[in-house]
Amino acid sequence: MSTPRPAVREAVAHLDAPFAVLDLDNALANAGDMVRRAAGTPIRLATKSVRIRPLIRRLLQRPGFRGLLSYSLGEALWLADEGVSDDILVAYPSTDRHLLHQLMCSEAASRAVTLMVDSVEHLDFIDAVVPPTERGVVRVCIDIDASLTVGPVHLGARRSPVHTVEQARSLARHIHGRDGFALVGLMAYEGQIAGTTDSSPLVTAVKRLSVRELAARRAAVVDAVRSVGAELEFVNGGGTGSIESTVAEAAVTEIGAGSGVVGPGLFDNYSSFRPLSAEWFVLPVVRRPAPDFITVAGGGRIASGPPGADRQPVVDYPRGLSLTSTEGAGEVQTPLRGDVATAMNLGDHVWFRHAKAGEQAEFTDTVLVVSDGDIIDEWPTYRGEGRSFT
Repeated sequence: MSTPRPAVREAVAHLDAPFAVLDLDNALANAGDMVRRAAGTPIRLATKSVRIRPLIRRLLQRPGFRGLLSYSLGEALWLADEGVSDDILVAYPSTDRHLLHQLMCSEAASRAVTLMVDSVEHLDFIDAVVPPTERGVVRVCIDIDASLTVGPVHLGARRSPVHTVEQARSLARHIHGRDGFALVGLMAYEGQIAGTTDSSPLVTAVKRLSVRELAARRAAVVDAVRSVGAELEFVNGGGTGSIESTVAEAAVTEIGAGSGVVGPGLFDNYSSFRPLSAEWFVLPVVRRPAPDFITVAGGGRIASGPPGADRQPVVDYPRGLSLTSTEGAGEVQTPLRGDVATAMNLGDHVWFRHAKAGEQAEFTDTVLVVSDGDIIDEWPTYRGEGRSFT
């Protein structure tokens, strides 16, 4: 748990909750620490972990960050059109015909945006929208399955069907020999390493095993893809939780990361690094159902992923408050219990952090930006700009 700094709390103490707060000083410090950990390998900023366009712009101005990793084609086209970046990799394949048509009908967008593919089927889908005789070249990246497979056991995200070296070589050969496409990159996101907390010695040992297996396989995949004539501009890997192990691989040219900028609740359980907390949602006390209980308005911001206690928001301040096992974080109200509740009054602030970075931006239109103990701005989230890409 990381309590918001007193200066940050004091800056917004006069305001009526609910509202969201960004500690810009901590966010920029976290960004600097990510660059330090990357040791010279550029970081492609994962926008899904931010979802605040002014903050994305601010981070791209910092040395060590280069390009964006967007989570949808619509988002990529919007960010490119707004001039945020001219180097945007879409992390997931798109089957939105309207957006694909928009991409292929714009020379500027086609230069700026790289699509993700993992099968010939994806190429066929793109060609069916605009055939290669009627468009320019579409930049594509192959998504390599980075999961660890030991017999029947599968550890990692169910992403791409391209797992082996030969599968990667085969798809790369097909893309390289096909009109209308340019294979410019490879991506392999090791979620079972970067997104898994060090919850036990066994988990840590499995992560080390996966690091060794993936390093050897990723290097072989890169060699195989280049052997068919593909001129790769980048090999993307990693995540905030695996920066050190990923940059140790000579085959990797950039890191995809973003969550470490704001330090969400799930990052409290990593043993190798600990980002500063930099973003909260603040809710008001609206009831006192018992001497050691308070109830705040709203709060049910459960993170994506497998249901569990670690997907609930973290109560950062006041210290000593905890969610109840019977109600948890509710959509319209959240009861909290603790001795400190006896001294709290209606309207008092309770500070929460979302378990995962970026997702809380879907619940609020703006964030109050605090720096040097003052509110210096109020930035719109994607939602506040009328944009939702989930």
